[in-house]
Amino acid sequence: MVERLVPEELWELFQRVVPPAPTRPQGGGRRRYGDREVLAAIIFVATTGCTWQQLPLVFGPSGPTAHRRFTEWSAARVWAKLHRLVLNELGARGELDWSRCAIDSVSVRASKGGS
Repeated sequence: MVERLVPEELWELFQRVVPPAPTRPQGGGRRRYGDREVLAAIIFVATTGCTWQQLPLVFGPSGPTAHRRFTEWSAARVWAKLHRLVLNELGARGELDWSRCAIDSVSVRASKGGS
């Protein structure tokens, strides 16, 4: 399941943007789940619409563990960096079809003379 959701090519790109795992100064503790398994769990939640609590046990990490890592990686801007890498890779191969892109924006009027 993990290899299907996180193919080798995606995994190689992901490894370039994911921050190193924090070290525990006191040592010990539970073994940290591998980033690939957690990434597969996050992709599963994102693509199926299930909640973190409904994450199947086949992934290994629990829903709260996957959510915690998702939060860590979001704060480190991993998703934006990965998105840029994927676009660059596809662009270098000539596999991007810009005829089907969409641009969206929102404008909000500043009330009370705000800037």
